[in-house]
Amino acid sequence: MSGFNSSGVLSTSPIRILFPILLVFMWYLGRLHSQYEPVITSKFSSRLEETRKLIPNVKLDWPTPPTKDPRAAYNSSKLALLIEARPIPHLSPLILHMITVVPPDWRFLFIGSRESIHSVSQAYSIKHQQVIGKLDLMQLPSPWSAASKEDVFRLLTDSRFYDEFLPGVEWVLKYEHDSILCANSETSLNDCLDWDWAGVSRIDDDSFSGNGGASLRRVSVIKRILSFQARFNDSEPEDEWFRKRLWALPGAKVASKLDGAIAVEGVYVERPMGYHVREGGGNLNEEIWGDAARRREILEYCPELRMIMDMKLERERCPDDNGNGDRKLSDVEVITTVREGNGDAKTMPNDIEVIVRPPQPPPLPQPWRASITTVAASITTVGASVTTVGGPLRTGID
Repeated sequence: MSGFNSSGVLSTSPIRILFPILLVFMWYLGRLHSQYEPVITSKFSSRLEETRKLIPNVKLDWPTPPTKDPRAAYNSSKLALLIEARPIPHLSPLILHMITVVPPDWRFLFIGSRESIHSVSQAYSIKHQQVIGKLDLMQLPSPWSAASKEDVFRLLTDSRFYDEFLPGVEWVLKYEHDSILCANSETSLNDCLDWDWAGVSRIDDDSFSGNGGASLRRVSVIKRILSFQARFNDSEPEDEWFRKRLWALPGAKVASKLDGAIAVEGVYVERPMGYHVREGGGNLNEEIWGDAARRREILEYCPELRMIMDMKLERERCPDDNGNGDRKLSDVEVITTVREGNGDAKTMPNDIEVIVRPPQPPPLPQPWRASITTVAASITTVGASVTTVGGPLRTGID
């Protein structure tokens, strides 16, 4: 095919002309790049360095990523332990109160039955404490059990319990549903860690403050005893069992009498760290709780006691009560029985049996009865009518 047109002139398309020109231009740019590359690089580096010097130094401290186990934020050697299988209503408030009073580095463990754990776990605040790793709720696997007091005694006197469920724990604050620490106390629980065992205050001739209802225990000393001693099942309570052995253990530092006591039970101490009221107030010491003024003083210092004590309102007191729970014989109904001997009536002081009866309740209100005329009249006033069938209208309670 010829490149000439019909006039005999050479014809060329624009693309064929532009292509060689582009090749020459690209070759020229390549030559320029190879010649000026060192100069451009040095210029850019110097400008970048100058700009970098103008930027202020900023140091960013990025927060460390949270650990997978939130319990790592607390001291693993300190544990507050509550064991209760009964779904007592005040368990959740008691645990939450103890969390606020016990030093913040302590962790909490609640061991219970399925029913008691379900009851405690319903509170939103309890769930929050679980999320942040402060509190654990545990139901012991079989064959372990906490259903009765004897089961709890066996737990606490078995070294396997500490190895399997309390690994790494050195101090245990054991409290129960009827013991509590007071927010107004000036003493911290961490101030008592020098003791191997500290419990409630005892009388002067008692050498061991070892009640287990409110006690601080050093696990290493407990394991030391359990390494060569074993408790017989269905025998004495675990705190009494430890009491005899701790007092004779060489080198053990055990709180005695009023020294180192963390709670008040049978001996009064002003402004203690806490109180242990047996059976929620059903078995109180008369010398401490029998005086109304002292009770008022205790409850003003530790109002949290109302949470765990079985109390009643002041207006529910018997009318003839003297304020201390006592009643005078002159104010109550007395029935005397005179014993007769040999057919003769004979009254002797030793033969009189006095029966003190409680005050009788007021009579029940009598049922209100109205005639049909009265009822019909009252109904007619509001524009209604009533029809009786088979006798008069009866109202009230027969």
